[in-house]
Amino acid sequence: MERNELKELYIDELRDLYNAENQLVKALPKMAKTASSEQLRSGFEEHLEQTKGHVSRLEEIFEALGEKPTGKKCAGMAGLVKEGEEMMGEDFGEEVMDAALISAAQRVEHYEIAAYGCVATWAELLGESEANALLEKTLEEEKETDQKLTELAEEINVEAKGSGEEGEEEEEEEAPTRKVKGARA
Repeated sequence: MERNELKELYIDELRDLYNAENQLVKALPKMAKTASSEQLRSGFEEHLEQTKGHVSRLEEIFEALGEKPTGKKCAGMAGLVKEGEEMMGEDFGEEVMDAALISAAQRVEHYEIAAYGCVATWAELLGESEANALLEKTLEEEKETDQKLTELAEEINVEAKGSGEEGEEEEEEEAPTRKVKGARA
């Protein structure tokens, strides 16, 4: 039988993603607990449920492939989670902590967007149409989460900028309004 290196890579990266998503299932409750913004906390809680669905989709793909999902640790996600934990350990005020949480979460989302984009493309090339559909659905959900975080950042970053500054309200009233962006994909 001919060796299919792309399929081997595809399965290896699916295992990487499976581990990454399981790391997030553990990290998201901590992020939700740390968030002071009710919208941000709720967003993390919603994404936790969505992430559990991502794990289930990956399990479905592995079952169809006749493969086990375990056996690989995602070092990239481990690093992102560690950085997020370090941020949560800082002595920031509530608004600045929320801005830091958004930054950490968007790094995770961008990592996942890149990974899911690759495996979805490989699934399509390998003729795995059902897997491709599941992976594309997850990819879209990751992009939507990133967009929601950007929208939250537009408000939270402004609050973070103003936290701890006195006399800021008077300056804001005189300054022209300008839309402040969060990170962009």
